[in-house]
Amino acid sequence: MRFLFKILAAEDWARANAAGRFEGAAVDLKDGFIHLSAAHQVRETAARHFAGQNGLVLVAFAEDQIDTLKWEPSRGGDLFPHVYGAIDPARAAWVKPLPLVGGVHVFPPETGT
Repeated sequence: MRFLFKILAAEDWARANAAGRFEGAAVDLKDGFIHLSAAHQVRETAARHFAGQNGLVLVAFAEDQIDTLKWEPSRGGDLFPHVYGAIDPARAAWVKPLPLVGGVHVFPPETGT
């Protein structure tokens, strides 16, 4: 089973859980889809788009649990997982804090990165 990852503010994930649906963070709403990352992409995503940010969580989804997933070219032509539509937060395999230590996000070992 392959996991896909979403990095976002802990309070955004808490709101999604309370609502029973995750429609995306601000950037996702702007772009019209939810940005996810594969394991080999998630560290660079954190460094590029979340540098210096505290209070983040890393949410893992099993790829087969996302119904409206499309792999599309993005950074450097690499295919990235994009979700068109909302995600039920109950489909998350796990949620872990993504602490910032010495200016670098520390990923849980479960990411396999």
